[in-house]
Amino acid sequence: MSKPRSKTTAEARKDKVEKALKTLGQNVYEELDNGRFPSVTFASRSVRNIVYDKKLQQFILGSSSVRRSAGNIKHIRPFTQLLWLAFFSRKLVAEKRTSTLRDVYYSAQAFNVEFMDQAESDELITDLEVLLESAREEFNVFPEERSAIFGNLTVEYTVRGYEGKRLDLSSHPDGMMIGPALTTAEFRDTDAEMVLAIEKGGLFTRFIEEKVHEKYKAILVNTAGQPPRSTRYLLRRLHQELKLPIGILCDADPWGAHIAMVIKSGSAAAAHLRDLTTPSGVWLGVWASDIVKYKLPSDPLTEIDIKRLYELKADPRYKDKMWHDELDTFLKIKKKSEQEAFSRYGLSYIVDTYLPEKLQLLKSY
Repeated sequence: MSKPRSKTTAEARKDKVEKALKTLGQNVYEELDNGRFPSVTFASRSVRNIVYDKKLQQFILGSSSVRRSAGNIKHIRPFTQLLWLAFFSRKLVAEKRTSTLRDVYYSAQAFNVEFMDQAESDELITDLEVLLESAREEFNVFPEERSAIFGNLTVEYTVRGYEGKRLDLSSHPDGMMIGPALTTAEFRDTDAEMVLAIEKGGLFTRFIEEKVHEKYKAILVNTAGQPPRSTRYLLRRLHQELKLPIGILCDADPWGAHIAMVIKSGSAAAAHLRDLTTPSGVWLGVWASDIVKYKLPSDPLTEIDIKRLYELKADPRYKDKMWHDELDTFLKIKKKSEQEAFSRYGLSYIVDTYLPEKLQLLKSY
């Protein structure tokens, strides 16, 4: 007798969210059957309830909670909207369909559920995340923005109509878009030894052309600026499931530094989620000290840049010495630079000279 097949990661996630949605529905019916107004209670997302957890190295929600009850006339509208979102999410999961945030907003109109605007719809979806303790991507709701991935990694799709089909992520020279199908795919085969998350598409393309995926056995991820949540989730999966270290390359400015930190430690806006961070990720550069060391072409920091640097210095996530020193260096030299600045030494310099030096940090981490 053959051994039963173990569930895939995608199947386990689906079972978890389906169980949570079913429990929510059962609780509402039970309260109605018992003659009580149904209600839901979940963690508060107020600023006062967002705290920094040193152990997890990310913001989390504290102990304060909010309660919404159908017995409160002020709560009836958001309570009803929340239940409809749960119903719609259950439908998506059961039918293996996906929806964008924008789709959800318009789909509500077909059920005579009205939102003032998409911002209200998005807020209620976040409340549902907190209630279910699951990211919206787990109940198949995705944002519009996408990034890309490239490398020697074969994945197997789990989405409707493509179950079991496999794809080599090095098969397209522009990289593969990170959408719902790729985010939920299973990892089947790779010879990669690391992942490089790259802020800008220009450098991502340069790395593909220079065959960084072969030279350094790296999976390349173009974050397209601040990475979408689906990309941060995929980075975490690559680290946890394939045991690959994550290196992060961004522009040398306060905004690039924060992109790296969000990949590592998340954001206050997603304090209710645990699956979007990779605390062991390493910020490889471009650092403020690299501007000096490599004599990079640079621009002066603006007043907005300087204000942002002081905000980062006050953020508990930036207290480690390396981060603190780099922020101080920015303020000292009052300069910023871009990843493309290395091209002053030739198009392949960043791959042949700068990258090998930085990868020593990743290997020794």
